Amino acid sequence: MMLEPPMNKLLQQVPSRYMLVNVVAQRARQVASEAEEAGISLEDKPVTIAIREVAEGKLHPEDEEG
Repeated sequence: MMLEPPMNKLLQQVPSRYMLVNVVAQRARQVASEAEEAGISLEDKPVTIAIREVAEGKLHPEDEEG
């Protein structure tokens, strides 16, 4: 199974795998919470959405601190 987007593309946006996991996990929780509060059903899993946001440069480690 190929990871899409590729890990090297994700690591261009986030400097380490450890930080990548933390950023994606935090954003995925946020996406899931927002969807639940709004009462909407997501087409993709929250983790998939968060990974795409990192790959597209929409999400950076400093955005998820705190």
